[in-house]
Amino acid sequence: MTLDLRTPDCGPPACGWLEDQMTRIAGLAGVTHGRLAMAVVDDKQMISMHEQYCGQPGTTDVLTFDIRDSEDQPVEGDLVLCMDEARRQATERGHDTRLELLLYAVHGLMHLLGEDDHDEAGYQKMHRREDELLTRAGLGPVFGL
Repeated sequence: MTLDLRTPDCGPPACGWLEDQMTRIAGLAGVTHGRLAMAVVDDKQMISMHEQYCGQPGTTDVLTFDIRDSEDQPVEGDLVLCMDEARRQATERGHDTRLELLLYAVHGLMHLLGEDDHDEAGYQKMHRREDELLTRAGLGPVFGL
């Protein structure tokens, strides 16, 4: 589990905490082997990457890159998390920015584990699973369906 902070950290700091929390949550999700690299970027960087890799204009919360050759292999992926979007959503939801970043990282992990949120049923299932994992980690339901 690694973190590359490409924007100023939030308060309380995400650096160190985010990696520790994701290690715990990955274990709760049944992940015992693998590699997960997280990068935290600002809106400008995310807008560029969102357009480059997804063909979508504007910013987004998280981009997930599964870099395995097959799904039989241990989890191996890169997550790009948007600090600016996390700040906006954390303010709206009434919690710390680092908790919102953690939600995005858990969301990316769920994608790496085969979950999809592109239809209503998948959306509901995926976000319930995220909140279940965050609750089991002692952080409570962050998405809050």
